[in-house]
Amino acid sequence: MAGFTDILGSLIQQGMSQSSTSRAGNALGAGSDSGGILGDLLGSLGKMSSGSQPGNAPASGGGSLGDLFDSLGKMASGANTGGTQSSSGNSREPSLDEILANLGVGKGAQQSNRAPQSREQTTAGGGALGDILGNLANNKAALGGLGALAGAILGGGKKSAGGAVGGGLLAMLASMAMSALKNSGQSPTRPPHALVEPQTPEDEQALENDAEIIIKAMINATKADGKIDNAEVQKIVGKLDDDGLTREEKDFFITEANKPLDLDKVIASAGGKPEMAAQIYAASLLAIEVDTAAEQRYMQQLASGLGLHPQVIAHIGRTLGVA
Repeated sequence: MAGFTDILGSLIQQGMSQSSTSRAGNALGAGSDSGGILGDLLGSLGKMSSGSQPGNAPASGGGSLGDLFDSLGKMASGANTGGTQSSSGNSREPSLDEILANLGVGKGAQQSNRAPQSREQTTAGGGALGDILGNLANNKAALGGLGALAGAILGGGKKSAGGAVGGGLLAMLASMAMSALKNSGQSPTRPPHALVEPQTPEDEQALENDAEIIIKAMINATKADGKIDNAEVQKIVGKLDDDGLTREEKDFFITEANKPLDLDKVIASAGGKPEMAAQIYAASLLAIEVDTAAEQRYMQQLASGLGLHPQVIAHIGRTLGVA
């Protein structure tokens, strides 16, 4: 069976459209200034590694964000989650929970001295990052995947394992969907699978099923203004081959790319669940430029068919930096 999180990770690293990685970067806080929660997080991690004061690390550009999430990924895997004593015994590195609390997210958020941000502030730049981290505070596996995603798309072009990046993208999409729904006053039917620590093989399979839905939605969106050109399909397949995907995984992509446009099937794949509907819409925005009348019409029909509230659509657009 094809590894759908592997395929998804490869597709986002290759870039389904020219704006795919920059839009994902917007959701992770790329380009924001050094203030706010992004600056706090960079500063806290910088202090851990170099002893500098919080808030001094740069908050824009590839390297700093890549390093930030690389550190988060390592911490989420258990390396620093409890904090450690320094060699002198006089200081202790902050734990993941403590860093999240300093940002106003996670278990210790109620003790943060930071003033609450407005709804507008929490929908772009560092605020979007805060939303994502807040939704993932108790899921260390997802945080590790988010670190792999950011390292891959913001860390100067370095490659990461497809499955880890794919898991991180699912976590980002799921968190974005939850925040968009909450801001519009809607109650999701249940937390998306990507925000829940998998405990059983069934949980892992549910995550793979979500990845398959997202991949099919992204591929379908690329057909909005016509069938994917065969040369473009082969170009992407060549890149997937470089990523070490199996023949079965590459064949899955080719088969889906050669199918005719089927908007109704994509809409049905949401299963009437608002949290999946929002993820499908966000993933589709990552896949295409939306710079032609056909693509604009496709996204409008997709949103309508998925039954998305205008506030949900606007929140996702702002988070991804789509005008």
